[in-house]
Amino acid sequence: MAKLVQQWITHSIVAATAISMTVVFAVHAKIGFARYQAPKPQAILVLGGGQNREPAAAQLAAQHSQLKVWVSSGLLPPQANEIFLTENVSLSRVNLDYRATDTVTNFTTLVAQLQANNIRHIYLVTSDFHMPRSKVVAFWVLGSHGIAHTPVVVSSNQPPEPHHKIVRDVARSWLWLLTGRTGSSLDPNPPVQSS
Repeated sequence: MAKLVQQWITHSIVAATAISMTVVFAVHAKIGFARYQAPKPQAILVLGGGQNREPAAAQLAAQHSQLKVWVSSGLLPPQANEIFLTENVSLSRVNLDYRATDTVTNFTTLVAQLQANNIRHIYLVTSDFHMPRSKVVAFWVLGSHGIAHTPVVVSSNQPPEPHHKIVRDVARSWLWLLTGRTGSSLDPNPPVQSS
């Protein structure tokens, strides 16, 4: 009986590893195909949460006048609009979205909009301390939907985020891929949403 249980555990681990590697390969393939279809980014996605992120995105948008900008739960509209107008970026190019409550929902709330606009490659703008987690979530959420990303790092004086946040958000990304839910409603201290 013990040998049977040990074999079952071994086979389960091998099967789980094979499935995981297949999924990772599939997402890498989708990202590679997206980069082939769109070698240069076609839009800018800014993750809210830092005072310097919108100004960096506005400067990037001024350099790439053909790109639309999505700001996910960033500064309030009067502040955000002023920043983009200061850089001579038409507000018709700027999409302010306030549905996200955290890093995972920054992506899950906008992936359908990006796809609807036939976006295959984005500039991903966020702070240096936040970029490692953002890139991993982007890999799973955007990559699984055939959207590649090119990081644009905004300097900050913040220390790096702890690794457990990356692990937690990878798990939440997988949960979203499997169920369409991120688990954000389980947060005991959700951020206050501004209107």
